[in-house]
Amino acid sequence: MPLQAKERGFTDAAEFGFSPNATGMENVKALQKAVDQKGTIIVSKPGIYKVAGTTYIGSNTTLDFGNGVILQKVDEVGLFTHVLLNKGALTRTWDEHITVKGLHISVNNVVKRYNEVFGLRGQLAFFYVKDLRIEGFRCNDIKGVQFSIHVCTFEDLVIEDTILEGEKDGIHLGRGNRFRISNATFKTLDDALALNAHDYANSNPEVGWIENGVIENCHDLNLENQQIIGFFCRILAGGWIDWEKGMELQNADAVVSNGRIYRVDGLGDDGNPIKGTWTTKTRPTHEEGTVVLDGIKWVMMQNDVQYTAGVRNVVFRNIFLEKPRSSFSIHFDNSSWSRSYYPGADIPQQEKLLFDNVRVMHDGELPFVNVSTPVDVFTITNCSLRNSGILFRGKKGYVPDYGKTQINFYGNILNKEGEMNFLENTIPGKEIILKTSNNIILSDKFRAVIKKGEGKFTIDSDFMGM
Repeated sequence: MPLQAKERGFTDAAEFGFSPNATGMENVKALQKAVDQKGTIIVSKPGIYKVAGTTYIGSNTTLDFGNGVILQKVDEVGLFTHVLLNKGALTRTWDEHITVKGLHISVNNVVKRYNEVFGLRGQLAFFYVKDLRIEGFRCNDIKGVQFSIHVCTFEDLVIEDTILEGEKDGIHLGRGNRFRISNATFKTLDDALALNAHDYANSNPEVGWIENGVIENCHDLNLENQQIIGFFCRILAGGWIDWEKGMELQNADAVVSNGRIYRVDGLGDDGNPIKGTWTTKTRPTHEEGTVVLDGIKWVMMQNDVQYTAGVRNVVFRNIFLEKPRSSFSIHFDNSSWSRSYYPGADIPQQEKLLFDNVRVMHDGELPFVNVSTPVDVFTITNCSLRNSGILFRGKKGYVPDYGKTQINFYGNILNKEGEMNFLENTIPGKEIILKTSNNIILSDKFRAVIKKGEGKFTIDSDFMGM
C-alpha cells in the first residue's frame, strides 16, 4: 500500500487502477487490491466504473463511494451474480464490522441466479456477517432472477437510506438477529421486503428465525401499468422433519440428516420446478455441495440443526403504501416451488408483530394483513386504512392446527365509506380474539364486516353494528 495512504488513514482505490477508463476485469482486480488493504477505502472520482466480476470484502473494512460513482455490471468474461460479497460467505465463516456507503449499482441486464453460494442471489450480498452497515445504496434496474440486497445468517444489520427499483425483491433477508431497515423507497414488481426465514431452496442459503428488528420510514411506490404481484413485506415461515427412508419429497423440501439440514434441488434445466415427487431410499450425509441419491439432488444447506423457521419481534413503523397490493403477508409457501410445511413437522408460530402508523394510500381491496401461518399476536395501531382489511386463509389438511391469534386494533383511522371487509377467516376451527378501541371512523356509512367462516371468534369492539 502506498505510504501516503497509511499516513492519511484511508486508501484511494484509484491508486490501484480503479478507474472509469478501465475495463470491467481491470476494475475488479483493482478494487479487490484496494479492499484487501482493509480500513477505509474510498472511490471519489464521479463516473461509470465497469465491473465484470465480484469483489470480495472482508472484516474491518469500510467501502465509501462518492457522489456520481456508479458500478456498472458488464459481461466481458461471462455472467456473474454479485457485485460485492463478503469473503466469509465462501467458507461459512463470520466476517464482522463492514460498512458500505454510497454504492450505486447498474445491473445493465447482467444477471445470474447464483454462483458462489447456492441460494444467495443479491447484487449486493452478505452471508455469515456481524455488524454490517449499508448506507445510501441505489439500484434502479433490478432484474428478474436476482434480488437487490440479500443478507442471510447475520447479527446486527443496519440498512439505511436506500432507493430500489425494478423487477425483483428490493431487500431479501434470510435468518438473522437484530436489524434495522430505515428510510427506504421501493418501486419493485415483486416484494419490496422479504423476511424469508424459510424460502425456496434456491432463494436463501440457510433457514432459521428472523427476529428482533425494526423496519421504518419506508415508501412502497406504484409501478404503473404493471401486474400486481408480491407484497410490501413477505413474512415467511416453515417446518421440516428428520429424514426417513421412504419419504415422499418434492422440490425444495428440507430434512434433517446426520446433524445437518439438506434440501431437494428439484429445478429443471429451464429453471422451473420439476413437478411430482421422489421417494428417498438413501440418507444424505455429505458435508458440503450437492450429491445425487435415488435421482434426488440433495444440497447440504447448513450444519446447525433446527426444525422450524419464522419471524418474531419485528416492528413496522411509519410506512407509506402507494402500490395496490397485499401489504403484509404472514405466510406459508405451498406450491411446486416450495412447500414451507412438511406433514408431521413441528408447527412454527410467528410471534409478536407490530404495525404502527402505516398509511394505505391506494384504494385496492387486497388484504392489509394476509395470514396463512400460526401467529400468536399482532397489533395494528395509528394506521390509516381504506378498503383493505385482515384475511386468515389456509389449505384444508395442510397444517393440522393454526392455533389462536389475538389482534389488537386501536387508534386507527378508517376511511371507507360503506361496507369494509374488515376481517375474514377461511380456516376451519381457527380461533381469533379481536379487540378494537379508540378508532376513528370518517364516514357515517362505514360498516365493518366480519366473515367468521368455521372459526371461533371473540370480539370486543368499539365499531357500531359489528
